[in-house]
Amino acid sequence: MTGLSEAYVNADDRVLDPTLLDKKILERMPQPTGYRMVVIPYKGKTTTEGGIHLLKETVDREALATVVALVLKMGPLCYNDKEKFGDTPWCKEQQWVLIGRYAGARMKLEDGEEIRIINDDEVIGTILDPNDIVSYK
Repeated sequence: MTGLSEAYVNADDRVLDPTLLDKKILERMPQPTGYRMVVIPYKGKTTTEGGIHLLKETVDREALATVVALVLKMGPLCYNDKEKFGDTPWCKEQQWVLIGRYAGARMKLEDGEEIRIINDDEVIGTILDPNDIVSYK
């Protein structure tokens, strides 16, 4: 069984490859209700440009404050309010999005990985590559 931890691959390829997620882990994640969605925060690179390996605590702290996440699941009412969102959803499953720094309810799964449940209107943008966004302190 491929868990969430095993879905992270070499940062040069892509830090999180959603195709490697085992169906069972996706099925066991909370199913968002209404207009909510389940996202996984982007952890960023675990090695600096100079080759220094970052401590797990540093990587975890960055993940907590990240503004980048991958949409894993969407509730049945996401983007249904045409007056608020128009005719086009702001994002879709398996898409990288920008969210508020501390948006959503955070929880850890059995393998220690964090997910968040956010509201559909907490998505503030979409991006192609999570490495395009640089965190500022």
